[in-house]
Amino acid sequence: MGTIAHVLEAAGIATVALSLVRGQAESTAPPRVLHCDFPLGRPLGRPKDPAFQRRVIKAALALLDEPSGPVIRDFPESIEDASDRPLACPLPPRERPDLHPAADEALGLRRAWERSRAANGRTLVGRAVGPEGIPEALVAFAKVADGTPWKEAGLPGHPLQVSRDITSYYEEAAAALVDHVPEARAAETWLYQQTEAGKVLKAARRTMKEAGEPFWFYVIPFTQDL
Repeated sequence: MGTIAHVLEAAGIATVALSLVRGQAESTAPPRVLHCDFPLGRPLGRPKDPAFQRRVIKAALALLDEPSGPVIRDFPESIEDASDRPLACPLPPRERPDLHPAADEALGLRRAWERSRAANGRTLVGRAVGPEGIPEALVAFAKVADGTPWKEAGLPGHPLQVSRDITSYYEEAAAALVDHVPEARAAETWLYQQTEAGKVLKAARRTMKEAGEPFWFYVIPFTQDL
């Protein structure tokens, strides 16, 4: 963030950055920073609260009046939520006992994911695999967890990209199964603490760590490094 801001400023383009980690902003020292004490992943604060988000944006743009920096200002409102508490989200019953439990679970969530996709008009699923390939991707990760090298397990792409698609698929499905805006990372915590898919990804990560894969740490979000 800081490096990009300095490059743009050197080219004559004024910049303002939003920060959720004050220490990072202080160490990189962008010219103008509005620090927001909000949960990670929510730089504008409360979802579906345009009035609040507008106040954040106006406070950030007001820093353009500062002729030089670095300048760090704190947004006057903080947001706290129980982001480590898993979402109370129902899981579908087993329908295909012939499938791996995680694959059967993912199939059962497909309709919920489709509702979420239709409601939002967009999806983050598709970096390496689409929704139709999520069950098979989980089977491949289960093979990795059992010791098969990831390049031989049938993953449809790099493990990091595939795991992000699985995470997005579950989080988007979860959004259609609750009647409120989830707290930050609550759906992520639900995935990694309460689902078969989460068990598979965490087991695969442990196996990859033991095998010395250099990117094992990033297979699941660092916030779920339990």
